[in-house]
Amino acid sequence: MFATRQQSGFGDENKRGEGGKAAVPAKAVAGIGARNTRAAQASNRRALGDIGNLVGAMSVRCNVSKDGVLENAVVKQAALQTEAITRPITRRFGANLQNTQAAARVPQPVAQPPAEAVKVEGKSAEDVAANWGATKRRTTQPKPRETNSGSSESQAASAETVSTNSSVASNQIGNPARLKAHTRSKVVKKEKEQTLTATLTERSEIARRVYDAEMHEAEEPIPNIDQHDEGNQLAVVDYIEDIYSFYRKSEVQSCVPADYMSRQSDINEKMRAILIDWLIEVHLKFKLMPETLYLTTNLIDRYLCTQSVSRKNLQLVGVTAMLLAAKYEEIWAPEVNDFVHISDNAYTRDEVLTMEKNMLNTLKFNLTVPTPYVFIVRFLKASACDKQEKTVSAQLEMVAWFLVELCLTEYPMLKYAPSLIAAAAVYTAQVTLARQPRWGPALQRHSGYTEAHIKECASMMANLHSKASEGNLTVVHKKYSQAKLLSVAKLPYAASLCTAHSSA
Repeated sequence: MFATRQQSGFGDENKRGEGGKAAVPAKAVAGIGARNTRAAQASNRRALGDIGNLVGAMSVRCNVSKDGVLENAVVKQAALQTEAITRPITRRFGANLQNTQAAARVPQPVAQPPAEAVKVEGKSAEDVAANWGATKRRTTQPKPRETNSGSSESQAASAETVSTNSSVASNQIGNPARLKAHTRSKVVKKEKEQTLTATLTERSEIARRVYDAEMHEAEEPIPNIDQHDEGNQLAVVDYIEDIYSFYRKSEVQSCVPADYMSRQSDINEKMRAILIDWLIEVHLKFKLMPETLYLTTNLIDRYLCTQSVSRKNLQLVGVTAMLLAAKYEEIWAPEVNDFVHISDNAYTRDEVLTMEKNMLNTLKFNLTVPTPYVFIVRFLKASACDKQEKTVSAQLEMVAWFLVELCLTEYPMLKYAPSLIAAAAVYTAQVTLARQPRWGPALQRHSGYTEAHIKECASMMANLHSKASEGNLTVVHKKYSQAKLLSVAKLPYAASLCTAHSSA
């Protein structure tokens, strides 16, 4: 059965091969003739002729090289001039037209052209650069100036420059991308050379160097007190000058009038001194940071300056001020119950929280204020720099802290700014320890005060030191009489400053 079908199949193929007209139906013959006719027409018709996307007559066949230059450029140029452009001009098509026209105008480079030929060749290259990209900015290379002297050296240099430019342009004619990049690089280079900003920057640099040289000749340079902290990120060496400049401007806002206690009807200066003396002892018992103590005193004075407080609530104001300062400065602040307990349960928890709200609203939540602490740290570093020391002397540091804490309880010291109190404390400590120089250039530069400005405040500090062990308020003297604080309270006070103050 399978063999019979194969034979019949082969027989049919032979019949179709021998007598195709008899074997193929009439409809099939008509279909084959139509296909042959369409194939013949398709082979003869022009590409995309039905939509009119042609440039002239494409009867002339042209071969295109790799660089995009037409080999038969003369024939193509004649066709472009005679035939109208009917194809939509795209970006790439426009670039090819520009490139073709430029290539037709530029002659081929010669191995060793004469001077006149070099000039013509360079001009053609510049024309190509100018005509390339109608939407781009036109730039031309300035022509060299003609001199009457006509020296051989200048002519040779100009000829060499023109030949270099012409060779670069001729090598880049066939590649539009290279020609565009070359033209853009020349424009950028020209703009950089003629920028006004560069000229002004250069003049400013020259003026700064002259000013620095004059200042160096006029006075000795001030050493950098932050050079040992350049690797310490917490020291913020890059911003430290701006920070302390801001402190000096804003410290006036944190100061209080020196006579604000006269507006209080139920408390006086002595009660304030007793309160702060007790808070210094509480601060030492809780082992809090030094910043907390100075901020506590500042909050108390600023609140008393605006609010009238009764005698029985004065201790509540002090406790609440220390609670706020501890929350602001400490990592682990004491709780409200701790302050209730330390005040011998004189106030309840609700009273402390109510006073906390009242104090924050009165101060408008402004707790970021410069205190003597932030200034004295900076001035101690400057004093070490004046002595050409890497670190601050431990004894000098303790004496300065001792003198500043003596001023906290003293109401008359409120008339001095925090920066002046810190500067006077460092100066008095220098005199107490007989250190030279007393007030060096680094201290004067970073504090902003001369020795004459701080003499009065320093004399008052020396008097407080002389009377620190007398009277009832001796917490500061006892604190700095400990061995761990180098017993600086037992040092002899600066008698020369006390004498100057008494004579004045």
